[in-house]
Amino acid sequence: MTDDDHTTTYYVALYGRCQGNTGPGFFTATIHDTRTKEEWSVSGNVEDTTANRMEQVAALRALETLEPGQSVTMGSGSEYLIKGMRDWLPGWKAKGWRGANRKQVLNADLWRDLDEAVERQVEVRWEIGKRG
Repeated sequence: MTDDDHTTTYYVALYGRCQGNTGPGFFTATIHDTRTKEEWSVSGNVEDTTANRMEQVAALRALETLEPGQSVTMGSGSEYLIKGMRDWLPGWKAKGWRGANRKQVLNADLWRDLDEAVERQVEVRWEIGKRG
């Protein structure tokens, strides 16, 4: 393995939005191949959702488009997504997908799917403050 094998291969800019607290929403994930400079997007919409779910779906769809074994940096303006993946996920898993309040974690279905998608990659880094 060379040092190049540990460099970020992809940068993904995530964006999710919803009209109202629950309502119609959309997501976009723009994927940049940092080696070839190619770029493409995945996007979609949902009739009844939340902005948090749209950020999670954007991340999940992006990871699903990449071949397993990649090094990826995910950038999002969603503190919920970034803190969830960087800080809270291990505790939720250890507590059977329950939060500090002992209630079921919101959006547990997507957190589980994201956890599985991340496991297929070599490395996934999560950065706050970046948007698509």
